[in-house]
Amino acid sequence: MTEVIKHFTPYEAKADEEYMNATQLDHFRKILNAWKAELSLDIDRTVHTMQDEVTMFADPNDRASQESDMALELRNRDRERKLIKKIDETLNKINEQDYGYCESCGVEIGLKRLEARPTATLCIDCKTLDEIREKQVAK
Repeated sequence: MTEVIKHFTPYEAKADEEYMNATQLDHFRKILNAWKAELSLDIDRTVHTMQDEVTMFADPNDRASQESDMALELRNRDRERKLIKKIDETLNKINEQDYGYCESCGVEIGLKRLEARPTATLCIDCKTLDEIREKQVAK
């Protein structure tokens, strides 16, 4: 995860506080919007850098190295673009007040898990089962 996720004040839930109340939803909305802004800035910076650094090297090895670097950078930005899409989907869930509950079993995902992974859609038990199934299929 990026630096944004690491630089926020963890939410301190009060003993009698309702899960995913307006304050909690706002807390996660701020985290997600900051994360999205940082990713968008990185993507823009990469595009400008790649445009500025396009150089035709006479040496085939230098050209190949530059192309390899650009391909890696583009793969990273594509991953970030997909993450931005997932962040947008998560923000929509917050707006619909459908955030924080497991898509599989419907239980609360939990504040700590959501702070570690704000785009989580599964509780820890369902995610663990999902990973076990993935490993079995991969064998």
